[in-house]
Amino acid sequence: MKQARFIAQGRIHTGVVNGTTVTDEGGREYPLDAIRVWLPPLIPNKVIGLALNYSDHAEELGLEKPKEPVLFIKPNSSLIGHQAPVVYPDGATYMHYENELAVVIGRAGRNIKHTHAYDYVSGYTIANDVTVRDYVNNFYRPPVRAKGHDSFGPLGPFLVDKEDVPNVENLELRTYVNGELRQRGNTRDLMYTIPDLIEFISSFMTLEPGDVILTGTPKGISHVYPGDVMRLEIDRLGVLENPVIDGRNGSEGV
Repeated sequence: MKQARFIAQGRIHTGVVNGTTVTDEGGREYPLDAIRVWLPPLIPNKVIGLALNYSDHAEELGLEKPKEPVLFIKPNSSLIGHQAPVVYPDGATYMHYENELAVVIGRAGRNIKHTHAYDYVSGYTIANDVTVRDYVNNFYRPPVRAKGHDSFGPLGPFLVDKEDVPNVENLELRTYVNGELRQRGNTRDLMYTIPDLIEFISSFMTLEPGDVILTGTPKGISHVYPGDVMRLEIDRLGVLENPVIDGRNGSEGV
């Protein structure tokens, strides 16, 4: 089953996707291409990000494989849905996408054993861990400023049940910018697998229903600019697309 959250007729709806339509909680059916406002497919309890989980990406940055997973917290305030704009911050010189498989936790657990890890997973979605590379260095670890801007967490468009993704350890990821293929990888190349991550994180932190784990990005990051459109694809999970807009004329307040 694929689930989605969206706005229609002035209300937030949760629906089930069936081919080219989505059926909301009241049984009303909407064509997917008629939906203008998509929301993240869930409201996470917390989002746990992971740096350097593909060896080719580590090589791309001139770094070695870390001795253990390098984690950070992605703020919920950064999350946006499919087709929502990502704001290019004033003063940034290098902003890039990161196409990532996002793992959604379905039940609470602590000290979860590697062999039981998938029992705690409810499903998967696509995440774009947008990053300003200017702020990624030792002084800014964990990279809160680099990855925590409002709009830096596109998520979706669907939450796909675990049972519908039996080959999660062999999914291809592709990222296009303005139609040009920029990034390609496969989850079989994860240095720390999903069970590795669940076991490690739960050794010191309770994982709760609705938690999201971002599993890292493969080689192929590149600069995006205002006016660009980022299109992220992961096999079986769909397409997450977001335009980049200029944030130099932002205003104060909410």
